[in-house]
Amino acid sequence: MKRSIAAVLLMTGVAGCGGQAADDGPATVTLWTRAATETVSKAYAEAYNATHEDTVEVTAYPNEEYPAKLASAAGAKALPDLFAADVVFAPQYASQGLWLDITDRFEALPVAGKVAPAHVRNGTWEGRHYAVPHTIDMSVLLYNKDLYTRAGLDPDKPPTSLTEFAAQARAVDKLGGDVNGTYFGGNCGGCNVFTLWPSVWAAGGDVMNDDGTASTINGPEMAGVFALYRQLFDEGVAAPASKDEAGPTWLGALQSGNIGIAPAPSVWLGIIEEKADFALGVAPISGLTGGESTFVGGDAIGVGATSKHAGAAWDFLSWTLGDEAQIEVIAKGKGVPVRTDLAANTYATADPRVVTINSLMAKGRTPYAKNFNATYNDPQSPWIATFRGALFGDATASLTDGASALTASLAK
Repeated sequence: MKRSIAAVLLMTGVAGCGGQAADDGPATVTLWTRAATETVSKAYAEAYNATHEDTVEVTAYPNEEYPAKLASAAGAKALPDLFAADVVFAPQYASQGLWLDITDRFEALPVAGKVAPAHVRNGTWEGRHYAVPHTIDMSVLLYNKDLYTRAGLDPDKPPTSLTEFAAQARAVDKLGGDVNGTYFGGNCGGCNVFTLWPSVWAAGGDVMNDDGTASTINGPEMAGVFALYRQLFDEGVAAPASKDEAGPTWLGALQSGNIGIAPAPSVWLGIIEEKADFALGVAPISGLTGGESTFVGGDAIGVGATSKHAGAAWDFLSWTLGDEAQIEVIAKGKGVPVRTDLAANTYATADPRVVTINSLMAKGRTPYAKNFNATYNDPQSPWIATFRGALFGDATASLTDGASALTASLAK
């Protein structure tokens, strides 16, 4: 199916935005997005429409239905003018020709060198650019300052290594009752990728080769990370529910106020504090002995390969990368700017925690692999068996066998 989609689109003979006919007069630009990104997409569109002749219309689809919707539209040569997608899908969509080549236009932007490098990398295929960042979310450590104070810890001194993270989690766990030191998604492929891999990167290791075709998950850095989380679970420091956490109740566990410290999406800072009666602290995710990194997640966006308004679509994309959109739409709405030079913007500086989050983008990574979803996110992926075995079974065998299974999947 992937090969047939690529063939259909390549037959259109479109090499980039410049290959499209010029837009005549104001255009209505269609933009598709998944439900998870709908709010940000509509905020962009509303601000753009208020000051431009062209109009951007946003349509959102349920997350689980969205990939199939895009595949169907591509096969029918009826893609929208713009579509956003989870950034880990970007290499796959770029390789299939679902987005137009925007290399010349992107590289001509004065801010091109300041756009989230990890996202830019994922929107690149064979040296050409096909997508730019649309939304950014990153993995961080969130910790309950009230529980830290009760446990005799300094609430203003979060861990700077995974070893310290474990020690602080143990200290909070000693409070007893309903309190647990930490929490993690022990049955969630995407959760573990998002929160465990940064510790490998922070330690100087990696989880795949550069082109995403071979797994290195059996390296010493990943083994050390799994060993630490396994020990915390075996000791009862990690909440028992961590073992079966598949994602849906992950946020609720942290909202309860009974978890000392845990890796989580950065966007949860505002979501939790909106209703919480406790204070949250933020810290980077580190390796066993130090360093810091993050998984730069979110959505990438590009011009649909069959767009009839490619010029107007690019105008919108280039505007979203500018100061006005990034500060007055994203930063004002407590989001993470997609530009490295806007980490300490007017709105962020009001909360040092937000500056901490924003500054991590330049240090983080986004995994690059054409077959990422089937290998890591899918409930039937080989990654599920690999990390479940490493956390709750035979760790050595799981990582060794898992690396082979993951490599076979990546190569498909």
